[in-house]
Amino acid sequence: MLIRPIEHDDLDALAAIAVETGAGFTSLPDNRAFLENKITQAQAAFHAATNEPADAENAALYFFLAEDDELTHATRAERIAGCCAIEARVGLDVPFYNYRVGRLAQAAPQLDLHRVIDTLFLSSDHTGDAEVGSLFLREPWRGGSARNAALLSQMRWLFMATFREHFPDRVLAEMRGRFDNAQVNPFWEALGAHFFPIDFSRADQLTGLGQKRFIGELMPRYPICTAMLPQAARDCIGQVHKQTQPALAMLRAQGLRFEGYIDIFDAGPTVEAYLDDVRAVRHSRTVTVTGIDEQASEPASPRALATSTGDPAAFRATWVGRTPTDPDSTGVILHPHEANRLNVSTGDTVRILTD
Repeated sequence: MLIRPIEHDDLDALAAIAVETGAGFTSLPDNRAFLENKITQAQAAFHAATNEPADAENAALYFFLAEDDELTHATRAERIAGCCAIEARVGLDVPFYNYRVGRLAQAAPQLDLHRVIDTLFLSSDHTGDAEVGSLFLREPWRGGSARNAALLSQMRWLFMATFREHFPDRVLAEMRGRFDNAQVNPFWEALGAHFFPIDFSRADQLTGLGQKRFIGELMPRYPICTAMLPQAARDCIGQVHKQTQPALAMLRAQGLRFEGYIDIFDAGPTVEAYLDDVRAVRHSRTVTVTGIDEQASEPASPRALATSTGDPAAFRATWVGRTPTDPDSTGVILHPHEANRLNVSTGDTVRILTD
């Protein structure tokens, strides 16, 4: 499996993925023109000046595809196994809204009564943070080992560590909320549907297309008491879609935590962390390719490795079977197939996940 930047010739594959994602996967709407523009944005980001720092003007989108390079006789679109993305800074072009779950304490001492009420506040607290998202693995590549999903998830941290100057201090991920067997979200039915005269799929599509202004125009800005919502809606707060549970587990393993922010439509949780505290960022380092050897075998626990050439457009990631045994070692030996996937030669610098 090879992870690489998306290219214009991948539009058919991305359009197919957008159809497969289903309800609530806001970042990949089934809109070919929008997806084509997303690829254009990503290409511009990958080919921008490599020393451009993350600042108020840098809202770059880095979009990646997972390609099964063993399917040599398949079409380009048929080899695409999944995707993921990084947005350098959210909320700069259009507001980044969510609900902050809070608490309101009330007391009547003369009656010896005390109550704590959970509330929802409309928030834009994450404006300017980085976001990892759009992680989706297609059905044929989900079975058996979880290595494909793990590679898609972990390579984003290696990319951000390699090009650290492109990103701010905090990073987040929005998780898809819970839906019932009829693909209905009870939180939306109890809250959003009363403020937006459109159905969930239309609101979700507009958000995915970047048309978020209507949220601030139509949603109430005063606190909403969750006690006024039905139990089914309250049960959705901070919960994820069944297909999103593995992605959430991988993010938690990296140190991202739920800090009380949820999606305003489906109540899915937002998890977040300081980028430099993320496990894969802390436990990765650059080494030199000291040799390419056909005897380099793949152990039971392979490591993720990515090129570190200083050029985002040349970024590649794959599993490799040999890692430095000495913590102080500055070199690694690759199998020819691994070197070919990564497009590296002896003497090149790569970033490797060490734990």
